[in-house]
Amino acid sequence: MRKLFFSESACKETKLHSAPHSWLPLDRGGLSKSAAHASGGTSIESLMKMPEPAVLPHFKPADYVDILAQIHEELESCPPDERSCLFLLQFQVFRGLGEAKLSRRSLQSAWEKASTIHEKLIFGAWLKYEKKGEEAISDLLSSCGKCSQEFRLLDFVSQVSTGSHDMGYDEGSDEFRGSAVVHFRIRDDMIACDRRKLAALSTPLYAMLNGGFRESYLEVIDMSRNGISPIGMRAISKFSLSGRLPYLSADAILEMLDFANKFCCKGLKDACERKLASFVSSRQDAIDFMECALELGCSILAASCLQVLLNELPECLNDEQVVRIFSSANKQQRLTMVGNASFSLYCLLSEVSMSTNPTSDVTLSFLEKLVESASDSRQKQLALHQLACTRFLRKDYAEAEPLFSAAFSAGHLYSVVGLARLTSLRGNKHFALKLLDSVMSSRWPLGWMYQERALYLDGDSKLENLNKATELDPTLTYPYMFRAASLMKRQSVEAALMEINRILGFKLVLECLELRFCCYLALEDYRAALCDVQAILTLAPDYRMIGGRVAAKQLRMLVLENVEQSTTADCWMQLYDRWSSVDDIGSLSVIYQMLESDTSKGVLYFRQSLLLLRLNCPEAAMRSLQLAREHAASDHERLVYEGWILYDTGHCEEGLQKAEASIAIQRSFEAFFLKAYALADSSLEPSTSATVVSLLEDALRCPSDRLRKGQVRL
Repeated sequence: MRKLFFSESACKETKLHSAPHSWLPLDRGGLSKSAAHASGGTSIESLMKMPEPAVLPHFKPADYVDILAQIHEELESCPPDERSCLFLLQFQVFRGLGEAKLSRRSLQSAWEKASTIHEKLIFGAWLKYEKKGEEAISDLLSSCGKCSQEFRLLDFVSQVSTGSHDMGYDEGSDEFRGSAVVHFRIRDDMIACDRRKLAALSTPLYAMLNGGFRESYLEVIDMSRNGISPIGMRAISKFSLSGRLPYLSADAILEMLDFANKFCCKGLKDACERKLASFVSSRQDAIDFMECALELGCSILAASCLQVLLNELPECLNDEQVVRIFSSANKQQRLTMVGNASFSLYCLLSEVSMSTNPTSDVTLSFLEKLVESASDSRQKQLALHQLACTRFLRKDYAEAEPLFSAAFSAGHLYSVVGLARLTSLRGNKHFALKLLDSVMSSRWPLGWMYQERALYLDGDSKLENLNKATELDPTLTYPYMFRAASLMKRQSVEAALMEINRILGFKLVLECLELRFCCYLALEDYRAALCDVQAILTLAPDYRMIGGRVAAKQLRMLVLENVEQSTTADCWMQLYDRWSSVDDIGSLSVIYQMLESDTSKGVLYFRQSLLLLRLNCPEAAMRSLQLAREHAASDHERLVYEGWILYDTGHCEEGLQKAEASIAIQRSFEAFFLKAYALADSSLEPSTSATVVSLLEDALRCPSDRLRKGQVRL
């Protein structure tokens, strides 16, 4: 069989033969002498070349324990209006640690503790963005009689106080000079108004109608050049009498809003804003009204428009009009749009834009606004470092250097990595080393410092620094991959395999799985290679390997031809063996293969989700849980999967309801197991422990395989 993929250099068709080890210049257990291979000129050097670790655009404090302790202490003593900002900082710390679940929890806390309507809006939109693909949870909550609050649009009109707009004088005590009724001429129309009531709308109108101006004595005043139509003026007259706006079109309300702004009629302006806010229902409405709101300083209308725009993240950032609103807003306009939550807004926008395209002009403009919005030292560290990283990725090296330097000076130690890279790019590796050494000499060194130092060294010195990096921080991926690649180049494939297994034993990394896949091909261990590529596809179905040139699915098909096919019974036996020996990657591979033919897909997807959670892959686990729900063979089984979806997203009580509903239909091991878990998390009562034990005993009495029951006994 022959397959095709595009080579990196010439985009010409490259032929992959069905003997997988022939794709690489590998002999069994070692490397061939040939530097190039017939299939597209790919050499082992190019395949094993390790790219430098990225300069991460995260907030990375020197001491995570210290910064988290500081945040905790500040949360206990700070005023309520500062809590959401502290939770945002906590979110950034956890994001830098790669702790998705903890960062989500911090974001949830920021939303819950928001002290202003703007913060509530921003963090609610952020949570919705983070939960993209989890919209089904909202439906599940509805089935439990509860709404997912962060997905709901806020009612600005009712939640923002109107305040007092009284003139502050006693109408009855003032003697008006002119007649009680004043007429306003607008072209051919005459609109009669109560002089006293209209004057009460604002100080400027009072001065005009009862001050020393000529209009104070006129019975007819020409308003034809003030941008107000007869319909709008009649509505203003009615508002002055009743304090309520009649039903009008948006255009008429906009006229009245402009009039209110010109004559400083706060009450009228507030009423117009609130009425216009009810007209904002689409992205284009939000764009059109936002421009008006920012020009006239209408905070309620601006916030209502902002909510509609953020509700459409990330799609709305493909709209140039939306991007222009956010990227061109000056300080006063930002105050109108989000009050004092400008930093939080641009944190969100930058996060979304960076995940889409970290080098785009849109990302750059948002990060520049983030820097402008930063108010304290820690905010400046994050904003400057992220902007520097984007400049670095865009190869704007001259602009990146002062930004990295400013972030470093503000206290963000990790920004020295950017400075070292820029120094190295100028050909001065020696000075890059001196930069790092100066930092390392002033404090206890960290793993990433030795990893970075190794980039500017060769030979044994490089390996010594990488070994030290692993000793200080075993979670760093690059040192393992570099050592494994170096061993492969030295024809020590089995040693390379042992090296890459060191990190895969506790941390699942796609690039490491891919490297191990290459090792197994070199050893012609196709079954093991198949295991790794199937695990890769479980985590990332569209993953591309060998420098992005070949789809993992294509490689799997080729490897599969060299592996003896297993029956369904064989697969179940393999799954039992691998699950029992806690070979999670192997278990994922077996399940992936079984899903192609087995009819009990719901159970298999559920098993897959359990493994992915154990491997700290929550997003992939949630995807598998939702697939389990879709393929459930019965109602009671579906309710269990729905319960786990709710439980894993923090809705323990609702998960408990689903478990009880499942038990009411049929007593099952999984339903009792779910109920025990949910109850343990949702209640702190001492008596709960006994109930949980009783539920687990009930679970053991129900039919199930010994794998899951073994977990209960443990």
